[in-house]
This record gives sequence, C-alpha cells and structure tokens, in this order.
Amino acid sequence: MMKYIIIAVIILIAVIIVGFMFRKKHNAEIERLEQLKLQIQNKPILEELTKVKQLNMNGQTEEMFERWRAVWTEIMDLHIPKIDASLFDAEDAIDRFNFGKASKIEQEIEVRIEKVDQQMNAILSELSDLIGSEEKNRSEMDLMKDHYRQARKTLLAHQHSYGAAAGPLEKKLESFTPLFSEYDKLTEEGNYLEARETVMGLSDEGDYVFSLIDNIPPLLADVQSKIPASIQELRSGQREMESQSYYLNHLELTGQLDAMEQELAHMKEEIAELKIAETTVKAEAMKDRIDSFYELLEKEVEAKHFVDQYKVQTGRQLDTVSSETRDTYDECAVVQQSYKISESDAAIPRACLDKLEELQRRFDLLESRTQEEQAAYSSLEEELVNIRKELAEVDVAQSGLAGSLKNLRIDENEARKKLEHLKRQLQETDRMLHKANTPGIPEEMDVRLEEAEEHLFVAMQGLQEVPLNMKLVDSYLTKAEKCIDEVEEKAKEMIENVLLVERIIQYGNRYRKTNPQMNAKLMEAEESFRQLRYSKALEEAATAVENFEPGSMKRIEVLVKEDAWRV
Repeated sequence: MMKYIIIAVIILIAVIIVGFMFRKKHNAEIERLEQLKLQIQNKPILEELTKVKQLNMNGQTEEMFERWRAVWTEIMDLHIPKIDASLFDAEDAIDRFNFGKASKIEQEIEVRIEKVDQQMNAILSELSDLIGSEEKNRSEMDLMKDHYRQARKTLLAHQHSYGAAAGPLEKKLESFTPLFSEYDKLTEEGNYLEARETVMGLSDEGDYVFSLIDNIPPLLADVQSKIPASIQELRSGQREMESQSYYLNHLELTGQLDAMEQELAHMKEEIAELKIAETTVKAEAMKDRIDSFYELLEKEVEAKHFVDQYKVQTGRQLDTVSSETRDTYDECAVVQQSYKISESDAAIPRACLDKLEELQRRFDLLESRTQEEQAAYSSLEEELVNIRKELAEVDVAQSGLAGSLKNLRIDENEARKKLEHLKRQLQETDRMLHKANTPGIPEEMDVRLEEAEEHLFVAMQGLQEVPLNMKLVDSYLTKAEKCIDEVEEKAKEMIENVLLVERIIQYGNRYRKTNPQMNAKLMEAEESFRQLRYSKALEEAATAVENFEPGSMKRIEVLVKEDAWRV
C-alpha cells in the first residue's frame, strides 16, 4: 500500500513541475506578444500625419491623409483593445493551467498583431513617399529653375555661338514654362505624387537641353572654324610641298579634303536640328584624320631630308664595298692555290658581287625616281633604308672573309711554331726519362712516347700539304698537344714514384732484421721495382712501412717532393 502512495506522490510532483514549466513558457510568450503590441503602438504614425498637415491639404494629399487617419484610428480604437482582451484571456487560461486554450489564443494574437503591423508599415511607407516627394520636388525644381534661367541667359548673351541651333534651342526652353506651371498647380492642389512625375520628366528633358547649351558652341566652333581652317592649312601645305618637288598623289589629299568639306555642310544641318550626338563623333573622327594628314606630310618632309642626307653617301659606300669585294674575290682565288677553303667561304665573294650588282640596279632606279619627281619620298626612304641595310650585310660578309684570308698565313706560322714547341717538349720529356736514375723505362711509357711522335708526324705532314687545310692542321696539333702533355705528366709521375719507392725501402731497411714480415714485403716491392712495375712496387712498399709505423708515408712524401726535381 505504501508503495502505491509513494508512486502517486512522485507522479503528482512530476505533474506539478511540468505544469510550472509550461506556465513559465507561456508567460514568456505573453511577454513577447506584449512587447510586439507596444512596438506597434509606438510607431510614429501620428507624428508623420502631423507633418502632412503642413502640406497643402487638398486633392490627393487630403484623400490620403483621411484614409491613413481612419486606418490608424481603427487600429488604436478597435484592434489594440481586442489584442489587450485576448492577452488577458490567455493569462487567465495559463493561471488555470489550460495550456491548450492559451496556445490557441496566443496564435490568434500573433496573427492579429502581424496584420496590424503590416497596415501601419504600409501607412508609414506611403507617408514617406508623400513627404519625400514634396521635399525632392521642391529641391529639384529649385535647381532646375536655376539651370533654366542660366541657360536662357547663356543663349541670349551668346546667340551667335549657336548659329542656326539658337531658334530650336529657344523653343526647347520655352517648352519648360507650361511644365513649371503644371508643377505649381499640382503642388497647390496637394497632388505631390503626380507632381513628382512632372519633375522627373522635366529633369530628363533638362539634362538633354542643358547639355545642348553646353556642347553646341564648341562643336559648332569645330565644324565652322577649326576644322575648315585646318583643311585650308593642309591644302596650302600641299601646294607648297608640291612646288618643292614633293610627290603627294599617293596620299589623295585633295579628294579626301573635298569630301570632308561636303560632310561639314551636312554636319551644320544636323547641329541646327540639335542632332549633336552623331555629329560629335564625326567631328572627333574628322580631327583625327586631319592629324593623320599632318603626320603623313611631316613624314614626307622627314623622308626627303633622309634621302637628301644619305643618298650620295650610300652611292659612295656602294662603290667602296664593290671595290673591296672585287679585291676579296681576287685574293680568294690566289689564296685557294695555297690553302684549302670551305665551299661556303669560297662562294661568299661571288654571292656578294651578285648582290652588289642587284643593289646597284636598285640604287640607280632610286636616283632616277628622285630626279623624275614621280615618287613619294616616304617610299624612296624605305627603299634607301633597305639598300643601306643589305649593303651593310654584304660588307660584313666580304670583310669577314677578307680578314679570314689574311689570317691564314698568320695561322700557318703560328701552327709551325707550335709544332716546333711540341717537338722540343717531347724531346725534353724523353731526355728527362733517360737522365732519371731509374732501372729502366716501362713498356707503357715507350708506347705513349711513340703515340706522341705519331701525332707530331701527322701534324707535320698536314703542314706540308698543298693546298694547306688549316682547320685540319689545327685539329692535328690539338690532339698532339694533348697527347704530349699527358706523356710529360706521366713521366714526371713515374720518376717521382721511383724516388718515393727508393726512399721507402731505405726507410724500411732499418727494421728488416727485426721484422721478418716487413722484410718479406720489401723484397716483393724490390722485385716489382726490378721488373719496372713502379706503381705496384710503390703500393707494396708503402703498405709494408705504413702497417709497421702508421703516418710514416706522409713524412716520406714530403721529403721526396722537396728534392724530387733537384736532379
């Protein structure tokens, strides 16, 4: 029995706890809804409606004001009290722990608050549009009227700057007057939103007309004065240059300038009709073309200066290079009797002479065209530049070959000197080997000496050939020099090894009686030494001494290097 009582008490306590938790949750929701209601009540609709009263309370403004006030009154007198009553009912249901009913009332309250909030936000938005329209209208119209007055003053004071466009512009400005009146009327009647549309239309038209006022004078100055003056200056410059023997037909200036003058007449008509957008583009393009004409004429002047400055010089240079190339051609024929020249080098003089004949023909034609005055200097300059460039290439080719031909005799003498030097070097190496105090010369060294002698013989034979091939001789001498240097190095190494073996054996002799093992190793080294196997003897002797007394080899090597070549 007690067990069931305890369970019932626990369940009761749990129910009470859950009930208080739900109650707390619903109280928080009621508090939230109360705050939403207060936010609605505090929206500044009344203040904004007061601002509307300062406007002209007629027509559209009056109708809107009455509608907004009726909606606001309905909200404050009907909907807000209903929300308050619902909040009270929800609190009562919560106190009775009737949470289902409380939830339903809370949902209804939220829907009603949201609907009221949307109505009030719509009123505030419309109020903002109305009040903002009045402020924008007044500000923009004041600015528009200032621009309008300034535009009329500018047009009256500088009417000559607008030419035939003055009349159409005056009509455009006159069309503003009825729109100003329409705006004033709509504003007085309180139709601020309709007035806003009028202001926006005026603003677009004003931007267009005021831009015409600003842009037509400079555009008309270009079309009536500046561009025609430039055209006349170009015509005058053309006549003057043609009187100085300039050929300008290729520029077709006359036809293009005539076409531009015809286009200018059409552009004036477009300006009178206030069609300046396209005309402005045409005028800028026309000025760019005029600038290009000036550049073309200037280019012709610069080209004439270049031709006058370098034509005679180029003719003399052509004669000089031709003479030097013929000398190179003759010299090449003579040198080929003594020296062998590659086919490509041997072909250079003939190719250069052929190219010079072509350049001479082109230069003669250029001179003829200059005298006939029937060619543009710009084309003559281009041709002269090409002739000079190709002439320089010919000069480099033939002078390079001429230098190579002259160097052949020098190269031959240098090669003979080098051959004699290598002979002496090989003889000195052979003498050094035979003078050295060695048991004999190993067969390997004899082979190396014979190989070096063979290379010297081949190089000597190459120098005796006719015609002489210096590239081949240089190749032979290079191989001979490498071989002789290697022989000399090996000979010195061998002699040094012999001295080192002797010193090691002398050093080890003091221990031979007391150390049979060292004695045996040194005997092996002595046998290799007698067989002229010096490298093997050195290895065996060094191993024997170093094993007995580590570090002794370094001391012996130092002593040997000090007096190795005192012999």
